[in-house]
Amino acid sequence: QVQLVESGGGLVQAGGSLRLSCVASGRSYGNYAMGWFRQAPGQEREFVAAVGWGGRNTFYADSMKGRVTISKDNAKHTMYLQMTGLKPEDTGVYYCGADTRPVPPAMARTRDGYKFWGQGTQVTVSS
Repeated sequence: QVQLVESGGGLVQAGGSLRLSCVASGRSYGNYAMGWFRQAPGQEREFVAAVGWGGRNTFYADSMKGRVTISKDNAKHTMYLQMTGLKPEDTGVYYCGADTRPVPPAMARTRDGYKFWGQGTQVTVSS
């Protein structure tokens, strides 16, 4: 069983930056396909960014392009999301999803592409 723990959320003013981390444990070998999703109150969980199993392919939501950078350290089983130029509408709980198998590009932006999920980290952007 894979466990995911997110960290790095917090309260930030509009225009500020945050760096989120997601650490995967429970499997000491191999890589993970990983992605970030977020959920605002009363809304569906939506895709933010993803990085492929090998760490070379990245995917971004159109609304986040130019403001976020996703990366992954396979040796540490850790994924990062650097966010800049944050807006109040970026507020929500940010969840890390992962799978031990490569996720097809067509699935990388969907919740169904990931088998394991963390508990989330709250990001609040004040205006």
